Amino acid sequence: MLREPHASSATTTNDKRMDNMIRKMFALALVAAPLAACAPAPAAVEPLPVMEVPAVTGVSGLQERQPDGCHAGTYVSALGQPGSVIRTLGITRDYRVVEHRGIEPQEYDPLRIVFRLDQMGNIQNIDCG
Repeated sequence: MLREPHASSATTTNDKRMDNMIRKMFALALVAAPLAACAPAPAAVEPLPVMEVPAVTGVSGLQERQPDGCHAGTYVSALGQPGSVIRTLGITRDYRVVEHRGIEPQEYDPLRIVFRLDQMGNIQNIDCG
């Protein structure tokens, strides 16, 4: 006589728990769906008004870049020279020396000369700022 395999009691208990959990979730969904329909609709959002900003006039240098306001072109002969020659150029206005990968303060002065050095310490670029 052949016996049919019996399901273990642990499997039967797990199946019952799973059925019970599914029934609870289904009941919760039946209750929650009508409640969600009762929620107030979100309020309509009005678009913000577009304001036109008038152009700034009478302030030079803001609309376009002024070419060589600090007269950096005067010192073009120093390009490629060691940074130590900057002191010998006889500069009478503000200037800044920015080393290779050095930290540069962010205040801008269009009348200040900026000497930028390469990794060897030679003057790589001269501009205003």
